[in-house]
Amino acid sequence: MFLLGINYILLFIGSISSSLLSKFYFNHKGDSRWVSTWVQSAGFPLLLLPIYLPFYVFKSTHRKPFTNLTPKMLLLSIVIGFLLGLNNLLFSWGNSYLPVSTNSLVLSSQLVFTLITCVIIVKQKITYTNLNCVILLTLSSVMLALGSSHDKPKDLTKTKYFIGFFSTIGAGLLFALYLPLMEKIYKEVYCYSMVMEMQIVMELAATVLATLGMIIDGGFSEMKKEGKNVFDLGEKAYWLTVMFNVVTWQFCFMGTAGMVFLTSSLTGGVCMTALMAVNVLGGVIVYGDNFGGIKVVSTLLCIWGFSSYLYGMYMKMKEEEEKKKDDSLEKLIKNDKDEEENMTEIHVTHNT
Repeated sequence: MFLLGINYILLFIGSISSSLLSKFYFNHKGDSRWVSTWVQSAGFPLLLLPIYLPFYVFKSTHRKPFTNLTPKMLLLSIVIGFLLGLNNLLFSWGNSYLPVSTNSLVLSSQLVFTLITCVIIVKQKITYTNLNCVILLTLSSVMLALGSSHDKPKDLTKTKYFIGFFSTIGAGLLFALYLPLMEKIYKEVYCYSMVMEMQIVMELAATVLATLGMIIDGGFSEMKKEGKNVFDLGEKAYWLTVMFNVVTWQFCFMGTAGMVFLTSSLTGGVCMTALMAVNVLGGVIVYGDNFGGIKVVSTLLCIWGFSSYLYGMYMKMKEEEEKKKDDSLEKLIKNDKDEEENMTEIHVTHNT
């Protein structure tokens, strides 16, 4: 529970701050979607800390880092990493056009895809709670789509706005595929350090894809030019934005991987969706995004869906605990009966 709490805090901080910083980059004349894609995975060396500290500093594990990773696990991590890189690119396209609040609410649709892919890939059971949550979040996204033409920023064409909208939907779809695939792979993993090691491989593959895109787009020299001549807050602010973006995205991905490993891909997706409402409020407070009637209703539906899911999980855990107690009691009664029958048998044999 302690490790789960740490990972959710990382997810909470990373999800909100990375979304706001990514939009901050585009709001101040940053215009490279490949740079925005690259910063999402380029901080993967930071994950070496939770891998090496437990072994060399805290001495809390005897397993040497980067052992027990099979060729199959490495290959799957690389393939999923390229999938993650494509997801990051679609997210950058969506974030460059949409307001933070709209982008966050549209991303909530990833939970719908997550439930579907979880059913197919990890055989997740569909319950009333799952279905209720999915319906509410889908309705939230549909309402947002219907009223989106009134929410587009100034000087942005309707075509570009909808490109951003559907890019974000695509990012949600790919991320929904990414979550259950991770859960399936993590079934062969027996410790948190191995999760972080596989996460490094995934993000390395995603960084390679983003780096190739940057080279095609003009290379890292374009970043220097952008910092000096394009970014309207100056070069120092530009590099600080890039640096903090790199760090906060690692918080987000580290928290996501931990949540999937410690719970399930669906629970991880639900927890991420719960943060969308906070991202919406962040966009309104920090950037002054419009918060009209449709967004209010969409946010309430999002919160309602998440609350119903949490209540369903709570009831399920309560039922499981009661079942365990009943099973333990039945086992205890059965053992007492068996012991009594054995004693009777021994007594009869002795008398005979």
